[in-house]
Amino acid sequence: MERLGIGIGWRPEIADTVERLPGIDWVEAVAENICPGHIPESLLRLRARGTKVIPHGVSLGLGGADRPDPDRLADLAARVEALGSPLVTEHIAFVRAGGPLTASPRLEAGHLLPVPRTWDALHVLCENVRVAQDSLPVPLALENIAALINWPGEEMTEGQFLAELVERTGVRLLIDVANLHTNRVNRGEDPAAALDELPVEAIAYVHVAGGVEKDGVWHDTHGHPVSRPILDILAELRSRTDPPGVLLERDENFPSPDELAAELAEIRTTLTAPRTRPTTGGSQRPGATAPEGTGHRPLGTPAAPRGDARAAGWPGVGTRLRERDAERSDPPSVAPTAPCATASAARGPGSGPLLREGPGQGEGAADTRTHVALAQTALLSSLVAGTPAPEGFDSTRLRVQSRALAGKRADVVAKVAPELAEILGDGYRLAFLAYAKSLPMSDGYRRDALDFAEQLLVTDPPSDAVVRRRLTHWWQDHSGPRPTRRATRIVRAARAAISREAR
Repeated sequence: MERLGIGIGWRPEIADTVERLPGIDWVEAVAENICPGHIPESLLRLRARGTKVIPHGVSLGLGGADRPDPDRLADLAARVEALGSPLVTEHIAFVRAGGPLTASPRLEAGHLLPVPRTWDALHVLCENVRVAQDSLPVPLALENIAALINWPGEEMTEGQFLAELVERTGVRLLIDVANLHTNRVNRGEDPAAALDELPVEAIAYVHVAGGVEKDGVWHDTHGHPVSRPILDILAELRSRTDPPGVLLERDENFPSPDELAAELAEIRTTLTAPRTRPTTGGSQRPGATAPEGTGHRPLGTPAAPRGDARAAGWPGVGTRLRERDAERSDPPSVAPTAPCATASAARGPGSGPLLREGPGQGEGAADTRTHVALAQTALLSSLVAGTPAPEGFDSTRLRVQSRALAGKRADVVAKVAPELAEILGDGYRLAFLAYAKSLPMSDGYRRDALDFAEQLLVTDPPSDAVVRRRLTHWWQDHSGPRPTRRATRIVRAARAAISREAR
């Protein structure tokens, strides 16, 4: 595994700071924010002095029921090649649902949502990972995500799920210790147990980030300092292996350069401390238990050695999965797709048939995908479209997740279309949240910004004449070609707004 060292997440807001920070061996950039033909000058300067740049994708949705979109894969491959990266990373998550598999409207989450740890979900994820691996020019590593909700009827713990994913695909892992802490608070999961079950030799690098707890829920904000419990989990991981790289993530509320340097120093200290086996005592919430039937060891029970983990920790998991694999042969390799022409963040999802069904993968494999699709669509619909909560979910926790998704959506639209937030001022967030409640996102954030402006002009135009005029002009400047009926409706509303101003 290539040694990376100490890194930091590169963001445009702190680009100058990142260039000046001492001891930075590599950086990670959000892939969807990089255009291969227009690499930011800061990243070019970093590369010129030998700093590695790794693209970190957020939109593939490899845990979703659909096969990976070939255009998104091509875009990601183009970014890898433009940056000369040794590795590319994504998430074990689904980000969209609906569409042809469920004969329902396409829905976008705008965020990373957890995959159920079931045999069917694992099989679909592994097929999608193999497609991605065949389409990317460098090794792929996948990140464990933070979650607010538990899927009912899960059949494996997180460590078991990740171990089987690695065994079946050879994919590398990006372990986020902050996400392990989030899942400890929100889902009652033991970080030490997850680390015991992981194939640590597959770790490509590690994420460290801060968050905040509100009303008993941990929010993985990437906008707060790294807390001691998260560093303790990093020490737990360090006691098991020497990770090839560790990276500090910060996405908002950027502190001073001195504060960032101090956080990096704490990470270095944690990594260079004597390798002992610290305890994350109280890893599970009081009274919390692991999913029934997962074989998760109780807190305080000694872990089996890695080689005996399947036999001692969850009998039959490896055997059962290998039997399923024998029934469903591996898919054929897929040639890489052509380089991208436009940024995937501005494009809607695709459904190209990248994976042909091999022997034993016909009707059964299709049924598996449909089963996963129906479950994920029901969950996402309840989160973004207000449909009833699927059976077995905690409705209170779903409401928390729903509010978090809407807030995230408002924040990202304000970043991709800052003029809207500036035009509407203090009223932006309230207006956007009302819009989000009535209209789920079905495409990327740029499309969402335009739809928000359209809806506001048509259904609830601002009372202030200056704000109304500026919003109208913004829409006219950004709308581009529109379907005739829709364009007529919007143009009429815009003309009516301007006419009212002239009176």
